[in-house]
Amino acid sequence: QVQLAESGGGLVQAGGSLRLSCAASGRTFSSYPMGWFRQAPGKKREFVAAISWSADRIYYTTYADSVKGRFTISRDNAKNTVYLQMNRLKPEDTAVYYCAAESTPSRRPSPLLSNYATWGQGTPVTVSP
Repeated sequence: QVQLAESGGGLVQAGGSLRLSCAASGRTFSSYPMGWFRQAPGKKREFVAAISWSADRIYYTTYADSVKGRFTISRDNAKNTVYLQMNRLKPEDTAVYYCAAESTPSRRPSPLLSNYATWGQGTPVTVSP
């Protein structure tokens, strides 16, 4: 079992940057792909980015088209933490951001919400014009 807690959200002007962190507890953190999702008011939760686990320091990542080139996901297994570096933020990035752990230790990270079994409480991000 993994428990997740996000932090780092806040208010930022368009064009600015934020780094979200997701601290995980549980001995199996390093064995599972991790993802970031977001949910804007009145909208469905959507995929943002995901990163695989690694046995050989090779990590696979995948991104939503809307954030590709602006956001970077990374993980530090020694700190049990996953990060989402968000640059060149836009007002349409405003949402509550959630980190999640996949339910199975698949080698490639998934963009499918249904593949994620454990979720954090979310951290809000607001990007002003």
